[in-house]
Amino acid sequence: MVLLRCVSWLFVVGLLTGPNAWAQPFGPVSAEAEPARQQQWLVPSTLADHPSRALLYRPAGDGPFPLALIAHASTQNALRRAQLPQPSYTALARELVARGYAVLVPERLGHGGTGGPYAEDQGDCADPNYEKAGRATAAQILRALAFMREQSFVAKGGALVIGHSAGGWGTLALAEQPRQFVASIVVFAPGRGGHADDVPGRICAEDRLLDAVRAFGRSAAHKPQRVVWFVAQNDSYFPPAFSRRLADTFLRSGGRPYFFVVDESGDEGHWLIERDDRTKSMVERMLRVLTATPRSSFGSGGSDGVIGIAPPLSGGTRGDVVFPH
Repeated sequence: MVLLRCVSWLFVVGLLTGPNAWAQPFGPVSAEAEPARQQQWLVPSTLADHPSRALLYRPAGDGPFPLALIAHASTQNALRRAQLPQPSYTALARELVARGYAVLVPERLGHGGTGGPYAEDQGDCADPNYEKAGRATAAQILRALAFMREQSFVAKGGALVIGHSAGGWGTLALAEQPRQFVASIVVFAPGRGGHADDVPGRICAEDRLLDAVRAFGRSAAHKPQRVVWFVAQNDSYFPPAFSRRLADTFLRSGGRPYFFVVDESGDEGHWLIERDDRTKSMVERMLRVLTATPRSSFGSGGSDGVIGIAPPLSGGTRGDVVFPH
C-alpha cells in the first residue's frame, strides 16, 4: 500500500516535470518588491486549470537556491476560509532567505483569493477523515514543489517543507517521500479539528487524529526524513500534552520526530510561527536539529525560549534530544 502510494506520487511528479507539463501560464505575475524580492506567482494546484496564488521570496542573484515551502493553516469554516488574507509568513521567509533559501508560500485550493473547492475537507466533527484530509494537503504541496523544481533558480535537491497547523498536518504526510523531493520537515502545532465548536482545548474525535498520524508514521517507516516538531506551551488548538501524544504515536509507527515545547507565545501559542520576535531563534534551532549528527544534545532554556524538549519515547533527560533509531 505504501509502495503503491509512493510510486503513484512519483509518477505524478514525473508527469508534471516532463515536456509541456504546464499548460497554464504559471509563474510570476508581479514585479519583485521588498522584503526579500517578494513576488506574486501562480503555481499549479491539484485541480486542472485552477492555479494557486503564491508568494515567492529569494536571495539576491540567480541561484540555484535550495527550496523551502511553507504550508499554511486552515479552517473548516467556509466563510472564514474565503475571507483569509493571502498567507505570507514574512518573518519566517526573511530568515530563510538570509540563509540562502528560495521560499514559496502557496495558498491552497479553497482558501482566500485562490478559491475553488476545498480539497482537504475533513468532514464533520463527529466523523472526520483526517488521513484523507492530510494526504489531500500533501498532494497540493507536492504539486507546487514539482513545479518549482523546474525553475532555473531552484536547486534540484530535496526541499525543506515547513507546515503550520493543518498545513503541518499535510506536511507530516510527506514524511514518506524520497529525500530528492522532500529532504527535511518542520511542523508547528500540526493537526486538524482543533478548537472544536470554537472551544479552546477541544479537539474533534481525538482518536481519529491519532489513528491518522499512526498511518503517516507507518508510511514514513524506514525513511530518513527528520521531522522537527514545535508546539507552544499556550497552544489551545493542540496543547503540548496532546501534541506529545501525536508525536509519540508518529514515532511508534515509524516516523522520526524531534519534539520541542516552546514557552508561551503571545495570547495564543498556536500562532508562534507568525511571531516576528521568535522567528530567528526558531529557524536557528530547526536548522541545528536538521543538520546535527545523531545523539546530539540540545540544551533547554536560553534566549530562544525553548523551556522543555520532550524527545518522544527517548528515555532521555529533560533538555536532551535523543534521536530515534
